Amino acid sequence: MTAHTPRIAVYSGTFDPITKGHEDVVRRAAQLFDQVIVAVAIAHHKKTMFTLEQRLELVREALVDVPAVSAMPFDGLIMDFCKQQGAHAVVRGIRNVTDFDYEAQMAGMNRKLAPHIDTVMLIPEPQWSCISSTLVREIAKLGGDVREMVSPVVVSALDAQLKA
Repeated sequence: MTAHTPRIAVYSGTFDPITKGHEDVVRRAAQLFDQVIVAVAIAHHKKTMFTLEQRLELVREALVDVPAVSAMPFDGLIMDFCKQQGAHAVVRGIRNVTDFDYEAQMAGMNRKLAPHIDTVMLIPEPQWSCISSTLVREIAKLGGDVREMVSPVVVSALDAQLKA
């Protein structure tokens, strides 16, 4: 009898901040895989609202109720990170046809880089399909209510960041 090899998936992004759409994708992935690593991009090329450490902590706090989920920083190619973590799949959330076109192209390229790592595309619940981190940040900056779009911990972090 052989030991069960844990099925590991990686879900990558900037998560600036993590939204309920992201959370939904992670929760769905956690039902399909033994372990889901939320890979938070260091994102040298972007000016993020939250630091890497803050984004990692927000991911951990928003998903504290899902024991199979962990959060780790990453830099460079996601396929290299997947290989380092022994991942079997990379998970991508798709909200619409535009996301699908982009993610399908990325999946093809990732297949060339790591043929043994599959791409799994998950569609979040319809109520989350219009939400993006960019829109959440903009709405919050303009004084809008984002409580239906992000976890309470993220609402608090946004409030603190905007008051600073």
